[in-house]
Parts: sequence; C-alpha cells; structure tokens
Amino acid sequence: MKHFICQNCGSTVFFRNSSCVSCGSKLGYSPDHENMFAVHPIEPEGERPVWRAAGDASSNFHFCANAAHGVCNWLVRADDDQPMCRSCRHNHLAPDLSIPGNLMRWQRVEQAKQHLFYSLIRWRLPTPTQAEGVAEPLVFDLVGDVQTENGVKRIYTGHDSGLITINIAEADDDERERRRLGLGEPYRTLLGHFRHEIGHYYWDILVRDGNMLDAFRSLFGDERIDYGAALQRYHSQGAPPEWPGAFISAYATAHPWEDFAESFAHHMHIVDTLETAHALGLSLDVRAARDGSLKTDVAVDAYHADTFDAVIAAWAQVSVALNSLTRSLGQQDAYPFVLSRTIEQKLDFIHRLIRAQQVDAAPASA
Repeated sequence: MKHFICQNCGSTVFFRNSSCVSCGSKLGYSPDHENMFAVHPIEPEGERPVWRAAGDASSNFHFCANAAHGVCNWLVRADDDQPMCRSCRHNHLAPDLSIPGNLMRWQRVEQAKQHLFYSLIRWRLPTPTQAEGVAEPLVFDLVGDVQTENGVKRIYTGHDSGLITINIAEADDDERERRRLGLGEPYRTLLGHFRHEIGHYYWDILVRDGNMLDAFRSLFGDERIDYGAALQRYHSQGAPPEWPGAFISAYATAHPWEDFAESFAHHMHIVDTLETAHALGLSLDVRAARDGSLKTDVAVDAYHADTFDAVIAAWAQVSVALNSLTRSLGQQDAYPFVLSRTIEQKLDFIHRLIRAQQVDAAPASA
C-alpha cells in the first residue's frame, strides 16, 4: 500500500488515519482519487456536511455515512447522492451494535474490507453493487453467530454467488488465534479472509464468465468434481504429504476452487506488500555479499507490472528480508511460504487475468 501526505502540513499519513497526528487536520480517503485528503468543512450544517480538500477548491466531499459509527474514513464526492462510500455501499448486513463488543469488531472488519477495496480499485477490477442490476453483484454480510431459542445459529465465513459472509467473531484476536491453531494454519487474518473470499468471486467473474476455464483446469484441476465431497475428504484425511510442491497451502489441496482462492489471496498479499516496500523506497539485495550489504532498489510497480516475472523477482528479495527482520525481533517468520515453480505458474495465471482486466477497464469512477 502507498503512503500518503497531509496536504495541510506535509506530514506522512496512513490509510487508516482519520486525522493528522502532526497538525490535527481531519483526513479522508477518496477512492476516486486513490489518495488521502486533509479536509475542512465548508457546509458544516445539515444531514450531509460538505468538506473540501485542502488547497483544492474543486474537490468537495461528504464523509461516508458509516463515519458516524467510527468505522469508515472514506469520502464520497459531493455530487454523488449515495450516502455510502465505494466500500460500504456493498454491505448487505452489518453487525448488531446492541451486542457489546460488536462496534469494535465492525471497526476492525471494515478496516480489512477497505484494505481489500483499495487493491480492487487499484486494479480496476469490477465491483458491481446490487443497485446496478447485474447478475452477480458483490455483496457483504458482516455478522456474528446468533443466539436463538433453539440454540446458537453458527455463521460461517464463505462465498456464494457474489455474497461474501464474514463472521465478525474473528475480529477478536483470541478467537482468531484459537481457530488458527485448531486448523494448523501458519497465520490467519481478517484481511486474508477477505482476500480469499474475493478470490472465489473473481473466479466466477474472470474465469467462469471470462472464457478461461480450459486454461484454469490445466493448472488448478477440474472444478466440476463434487465440492462437498472434496471438502469432507480434506477435513477427514488432510492434505497429501507432497502438497508443498504444488499448492500454496494445505487447504488449497481441498478443491480447485479453494486452490484458486488461496492463490488469489496470496497474489494480493505479494503485490500489496511489494507496493509498500516500493513506497518506502526500500533498497535490497539479499544475495550473498562480502560485506552483507543490501543494495538493490525494489523498483517494481507490482499493481501494474506487465509480467509476473518482475514481481516474483522482487518478492524473492523482500520476503527474505521480512523473515530476517522478524527473526531479529525474536518472532516467527513473517512469510512462512516457499514458492515452487508450479505455484509461481498459478500466481502468474492470476496476474495475467487481472492485467487483462486492467487493460480493458476504464479509469476508476464511482
């Protein structure tokens, strides 16, 4: 992810900031500009106060209606009659705020979803809403388990024909860690859930509806095998012992759909981390050198790289550096994965899918 500048004082600000820690200016993220703005009120009264970007009389905004709950810092153009921003307008169900702790959970979940939408917008990937009347809009239910008179109704994170459900219980660190350990996962994050489930959505849009099934099957396998039976087999027998040679995770072995979703999430993970390294001006060369120095710039713009070769070459350096840094802090590896040639081919397939969409798409708009 990029870093941003407060237009009022020139200090560095970050994607999640709602105010500048240096000058106190109110901040908002404009997805249409892909930029953070320091804003000041020009019409402070009424149901939808109008805010103006510092130093730019032509950029007027409302804050997303969910800013009232402290869960969103995104901006909506003042001439847009939508009360919700380009992330929140995809919500179908939000958490029950009468339940203690749910506001905090919603805040954390929305932060992860905003990070997801940052990437989707950078890539110009389609994100249709229900209001657009398309066959498969992108919709989110952000909810928790429900207590009923017959017991607890469990909510499962997943994707179904454009509807992504996230169980907000995983916003609790202890609950998420309990599930991670129970499933034997190297790590488990809210952002990772969103990236995985959006992979299922874009399988529908870019592979199934994009005439890419044959190319998909040659790499990932035939998705027409029974999905329920495949998951049952995985949960009872686990992954085959040789899985690291061809799959990014054990769960990816369960079914070709899961392999694609896990690979899609991993591609997002790599690209966004590389953009952060690039934004920081990180200079690395992890090849053995007599003085042990790090010399080479991470110059690739991973979101717009024409080929995945440049991305993976930069990632090889950044991932080693990440692990070296976390080990020096006494922590586990930040990146506990090894990319085989087969895995790289799957990631390259996803990169080419996204790049083809980028080339065809018009510039970002609301």
